[in-house]
Amino acid sequence: MHKKVLPIAVALLIIGAITTTTVLFIFPYDPFNPPHLDDAGSTSQGIQEVVNANNQFAFDLYSKLNETDEGNIFYSPYSIFSALAMTYEGAKGQTSEEMKSVFHFPENDVLRPNFAAVYNGINQGSKSYELRTGNALWGQIDYPFLEEYINRVGTYYGGKIANVDFANETEKSRQTINSFIEDQTNNKIKDLIPPGALNALTRLVLTNAIYFNGEWEWEFDKSDTYEKNFIITPGNVIETPMMHMAPDDFTKFNYANLEDLQILELPYKGDKISMLILLPTVNLSVIEPSLTAEKLNEYQNQMQETFLDDIYLPKFEFDTKYFMKETLSSLGMPTAFGNANFSGMTLAEQLCISEVIHQAYVKVDEEGTEAAAATAVIMFGESVIPEKRVFNADHPFIFIIQEQETGNILFMGRVTDPTTE
Repeated sequence: MHKKVLPIAVALLIIGAITTTTVLFIFPYDPFNPPHLDDAGSTSQGIQEVVNANNQFAFDLYSKLNETDEGNIFYSPYSIFSALAMTYEGAKGQTSEEMKSVFHFPENDVLRPNFAAVYNGINQGSKSYELRTGNALWGQIDYPFLEEYINRVGTYYGGKIANVDFANETEKSRQTINSFIEDQTNNKIKDLIPPGALNALTRLVLTNAIYFNGEWEWEFDKSDTYEKNFIITPGNVIETPMMHMAPDDFTKFNYANLEDLQILELPYKGDKISMLILLPTVNLSVIEPSLTAEKLNEYQNQMQETFLDDIYLPKFEFDTKYFMKETLSSLGMPTAFGNANFSGMTLAEQLCISEVIHQAYVKVDEEGTEAAAATAVIMFGESVIPEKRVFNADHPFIFIIQEQETGNILFMGRVTDPTTE
C-alpha cells in the first residue's frame, strides 16, 4: 500500500510544481510584490513636479467626466497617469506632444527618476495600512519591441514584460491579464478587459493596478450609525446610513470653513494617507467649475487644526468603469488613437491605442476605506454654517485620497447618491 501511495504523491508534487512554474512564468512578477525601481537622481523638487502633473490631470479629468456624468464618479488619476506614462515613453512626434500636454508630463530626465521615487514611496509598505501599485507590459510573443523601450519602462516604471499570444490565444491572454489585475487589487477589480476588447491584431497591453485598505485614525462607532436624510437635490431626498462621530476634547482635525465650502481631512492610521472631503455650502456647481490643483492647494493652505463637535459622513460603496478613448481624445490627445507615432516602441509597424479602460472600486464605512483601481492601455497594429462646528455631509460632495507628505492624489471621486452600488 505504501509503495503505491508514494509514487502518486510524488507525481502530484511534480504536477503542482509544473503548474506553479507556469503561473510564475506567465505573470511578470508576484502581484503582491511589485519590483523596486531605480530612483537614483530623484529630488524633492522633481517628485513635486511629478505629483503636480498627476494632480492637475486629476482635476482636468474630473472636469471632463463632470460634463456628461451626473451620478457618482470615482477613479484613480495615478493609475491612469502611470499606464499612459509607460505608453508615452514609446511615443514620438505629435503623438508625444499631445500626450505630454494632456498629462502635464515634465521633461524625461525629471519624469523618469521621480516617477520611480513616487512609485517606490507608494510601495514602501506599512504595518498600519495596505497600499501598493504595480505596472506590467503584456506583449505579443516574438513581436519585435525595441529593447531600449522595454528596458526603460522596466527600470523607471516597473513595467516588466510578460509574453502572451494575442494572435492564437486571444481569450486565454485576456483571462491571464485580468487574473493578474484581480490578484493585485485583492479581487476588487474583476474583468477589467471585457470580451471582444482584444483580437489577433493586439500587439501590446499596458496595465497599472493600485490597491489601498486603511483604517481611520479615529473610527466611527457603528452604534452611532443611523438612517438620515441625504439631499441629492432639493426635490430629491433619500435616506442612507449616516455615520456619526462626536470627537473628544483632545482630538483636532485639519479643517476650514470657507465662503462656499467646508473642507475636512480624515487621516488613516499610519500618518501617511488621508481623505479630503470638500463639502459645498449649497451644491457642487458652486465649486466644481473652478476646482483645480492650484485651487485645492489654496483651500488646504487655509486649513487649521480644529476641534469639531460632530462629524457626519454617509457610508458608501460603489464601483465605476470608464472607456476613455473619447475622453482622452477630447482632452487633447486624439493622435494617439489614430494616425499615431509609437516608433519608440517598435519599428515593425505603426501602432495606435485602441482603447484605455479604467475600473475603480471604493468602500467607506465606520472602520475605514478600501479602494482599488486598474487601467489598461490596449494597443493594436496598423490593421486596427451652524452654531456648532458640525461637518454634515448630507448632500453631494467630492472626496480625495492622498499621500499626506507629497499631496499626491491616489484616488478621487464624487458622491452624488451614496445608496448606489
